[in-house]
Amino acid sequence: MNSDQTTHGTHVSGAGGPTDRRFAPQEDGMTLTDRQGHPITDNQNIRTIGDRGPSTLENYHFLEKISHFDRERIPERVVHARGAGAHGYFEAYGTAGGEPVSKYTRAKLFQKAGTRTPVFVRFSTVVHGGHSPETLRDPRGFAVKFYTEDGNWDLVGNNLKIFFIRDPLKFPDMVHAFRPDPVTNINDPERMFDFLSNTPESIHMVTFLFSPWGIPANYRQMQGSGVNTYKWVNAEGTGVLVKYHWEPLNVPIRNLTQQEADEIQGVNYSHATQDLYEAIERGEYPEWELSVQIMSDDEHPELNFDPLDPTKLWDQEQFPFLPVGKMVLNQNPENYFAEVEQAAFGTGVLVDGLDFSDDKLLQGRTFSYSDTQRHRVGTNYLQLPINAPKKHVATNQRDGQMTHFVDRAPDQDPHVNYEPSSIGGLREAKPAGQEHEPAYNEKLVRRKIERANDFKQAGETYRSFEDWERDELIRNLTGALLVCRPAVRDKMIEHFRQADPEYGHRVAESLAKASPEPGRLGSVSEQQGVEMAEEMGRTTDGY
Repeated sequence: MNSDQTTHGTHVSGAGGPTDRRFAPQEDGMTLTDRQGHPITDNQNIRTIGDRGPSTLENYHFLEKISHFDRERIPERVVHARGAGAHGYFEAYGTAGGEPVSKYTRAKLFQKAGTRTPVFVRFSTVVHGGHSPETLRDPRGFAVKFYTEDGNWDLVGNNLKIFFIRDPLKFPDMVHAFRPDPVTNINDPERMFDFLSNTPESIHMVTFLFSPWGIPANYRQMQGSGVNTYKWVNAEGTGVLVKYHWEPLNVPIRNLTQQEADEIQGVNYSHATQDLYEAIERGEYPEWELSVQIMSDDEHPELNFDPLDPTKLWDQEQFPFLPVGKMVLNQNPENYFAEVEQAAFGTGVLVDGLDFSDDKLLQGRTFSYSDTQRHRVGTNYLQLPINAPKKHVATNQRDGQMTHFVDRAPDQDPHVNYEPSSIGGLREAKPAGQEHEPAYNEKLVRRKIERANDFKQAGETYRSFEDWERDELIRNLTGALLVCRPAVRDKMIEHFRQADPEYGHRVAESLAKASPEPGRLGSVSEQQGVEMAEEMGRTTDGY
């Protein structure tokens, strides 16, 4: 033990940090540990029952990692900090694919044609801060709060229908890699591609992100998706797997090339927020149709991917979009901070008839979102008007910072803030239908899903693009990869080749042509790479 280290009583100094040279037998100075000093042997997979999930609560490393991540920024959102929002309503069709929606779900908001449910929607960029440009290459958040008669339902998603990762343990690392360098505070694409090149399931999302789909023109002409797989449950307790999709009505979907985005960014950092606000003020109310894809609740071995994998699309011919309602946004916020900034969403906020799937990423998000809101907005964030359900609330929760009122029922004995009770306490509600009870018989493991198939859909997506979209994709990837060292580039090119040989060849060829010495990609210095990227219309300010 070093002379400046002591273990007498509480006087412990010089210990427990990266300079402490006391190692477990299997570690060295570069071994990853948690803050308890535990060497981490698997930083890729949470523990689940079988490789498909569900997860278990004793995932200590994940819970500590994600809890710390949720608290990294005060008071701004850790992700989705830059946002805009509006009020409106959702109108149900009462059907799904021509059949009564009750066949699939007992959720009341969907049952009767014409039923209108108030909503609040928050659109956002993901990675950068609250005052960052809305023209950056970045997924866009699409979060909808339904104030239903059974309480709130939050459908929290993005504009793109897939995601970079499938295991929540990777989420903090992913965002760290996409954020500015912690030393220089300058965006460095090499950090992002270093992570992505070692995360092959991300290539499908990368293909979308660096195409024109990576920069929506505005929020009104943008798709939305729940991304994760959820369940619907009917009155008999039977569950089906569902994916949610928002498609804009009355306006075409529109995205920007990098050059178009650069031109807008030169004059307006808030073009999408302004466009949304002014459209509603003019009475040109944005509308979206909500559709679902439905799949039976089993493993589907006939598919070459796992239906719970959020990096994959469900084929629309095999699992068609079934319209279930439409959403109209017709009222701007009265105060941006009180409504848009304090709006708090969570993937765990479901109503009767809606349920979770075993999607690992969904289950990790379900803890993270609500944990973030308690940290960011406060323990009693659900008492704020924008977050409070538009119905009766009576709980036994008490106290905490910024308590606005006590959730006590009018006839509740004020001395009884617990349940069960025989002397005037709250009582449990009667079930609205049969409980959905999935069964499991699996080992508790740390293992990625069996049907990873990381590259097939990425290649299909590449081939589905129009010629100009493929050209833009190659141009954007070239500009970003120019600043990366050869080892990172080579890994990315190999991933692209596995998705589609032409895809990889075009990226490699474009990089070679952009290099001062063709064929020697390593000859490009970081400064030269930045200059060339800027010349090609690909800035390093965003992804």
